[in-house]
Amino acid sequence: MKEDGAEPPLVVPRPPLPAGAANYVTRRGLAALLEERALLEVSRPAADDANGAAALAAHNARLGALEARIASAVAVDAATLPQDEVRFSAAVTLRSVAGHERQYRLVGVDEADAQAGRIAFVAPLARELIGKRVGDALMVRQQGTETEYEIVGIDYTQE
Repeated sequence: MKEDGAEPPLVVPRPPLPAGAANYVTRRGLAALLEERALLEVSRPAADDANGAAALAAHNARLGALEARIASAVAVDAATLPQDEVRFSAAVTLRSVAGHERQYRLVGVDEADAQAGRIAFVAPLARELIGKRVGDALMVRQQGTETEYEIVGIDYTQE
């Protein structure tokens, strides 16, 4: 606790990148980061009292973390990637032996949203998919069970 009795501002950290990993982003992901920065820049709180000063400090810390993430972003052009192999930004369609299909898109850590089928390129499933081709099989562990899937589609068309 600080001497004036105010708690230091709580700033939720950005999703971590493994040490030494590049901060790959899709065009959609970079646009989202830039939009987030624009929104933060126009919503700067006033620092007219102790609460305002704490809010401003938290805001500035969040903006600083975002600026660092944008500065380290490496935008990937999907057109330069081998279209017949799973790489960053690919949408991969998997089919189980029972015929159930799932689709995942490999995205940057700030873009990941498991509910929407967007998984970070550093996630275990993404690492398992990278380098695979249509027809390749893999085992996917979910909720304590393993299911065999075959890759039936690779698409680099952006969302």
